[in-house]
Amino acid sequence: MRVDLFDFELPQDLIAQRPVSPRDAARLLDVSPDGLNDRKVGDLPDLLRRGDLLVFNDTKVIPARLIGTRAGGGKVEALLIRERSPDRWLAFARPTKRLKVGDGLAFRTLGARVAAKHEDGSIDLAFDRGGIDLKRAIEAEGAVPLPPYIRGGTADPQDRTDYQTLFARHDGSVAAPTAGLHFTPALMAALADKGIATAGVTLHVGAGTFQPVRVDDTDQHLMHAEWGEVPQSTVVAIAAARRVVCIGTTSLRLLESVARDGPMRAWAGETDIFITPGFQFRVADLLLTNFHLPRSTLFMLVSAFAGLERMQAAYAHAVSERYRFYSYGDCCLLRR
Repeated sequence: MRVDLFDFELPQDLIAQRPVSPRDAARLLDVSPDGLNDRKVGDLPDLLRRGDLLVFNDTKVIPARLIGTRAGGGKVEALLIRERSPDRWLAFARPTKRLKVGDGLAFRTLGARVAAKHEDGSIDLAFDRGGIDLKRAIEAEGAVPLPPYIRGGTADPQDRTDYQTLFARHDGSVAAPTAGLHFTPALMAALADKGIATAGVTLHVGAGTFQPVRVDDTDQHLMHAEWGEVPQSTVVAIAAARRVVCIGTTSLRLLESVARDGPMRAWAGETDIFITPGFQFRVADLLLTNFHLPRSTLFMLVSAFAGLERMQAAYAHAVSERYRFYSYGDCCLLRR
């Protein structure tokens, strides 16, 4: 499909720079069969039914942005993507073109060298561990990898809490599964009181979430692979559920990745699934998700799930009613 079909105008002042407090006070656009309804996230228990199952992504954002200098002089910024071994990470770096294999990099307390360069622009960084605990050093030195539309990507100490969901358990993401940011202990208790169950999956969100679609046709776009896991307990919960409500596009992508190859089952591995209109959904009945970028793979996904014309109308309504967009913004509830 033509990528420009997924374009829309968005005023810059609607891009949220901080989350609301409390988190469940965010606005929720209920995109229902009878129209568009303006609500709050705190209304969610009344919008769901006993027997529904909420599926959350329990990945944890790592402080993956490192600032340092090149051995020959000059600033370098590295975004860690995936741990390859105890001392080696896949990363993106700026300025990539000036880096050569073997170049040394110095961060505040860490030294590294460029061990490999790849065609997609990523590199392998081999760290000089020197007897230190590398993961603890990254945790101490690294910054939260905010997307560039939030304060230019410059994080502060508050983002360490703000950009992490209530469900974060497993280190590995460079971006938060942002629909999960809206949940509070009080909201979870209210959902449980209504007989609404919960389950977890893990999908480590990679740098591809920041990559714009630079081609004219969706068939030409290459998705980056991300690692995920669906535990057996979640498979059992899905089988018993009245409806499956995916909290965020990451949990939906993972479940649909597994289901497209057959019945839902426990699974672990990498997925590069790219969902566009015409995709046959097999698991998700509802989707709670934030408002996404124009021409992005995520806006394509929600258009596949709820219908392109319906999503164009929903986003036009969200803009006119001044909903807050992107990671720290408001959300919408969609039916398949």
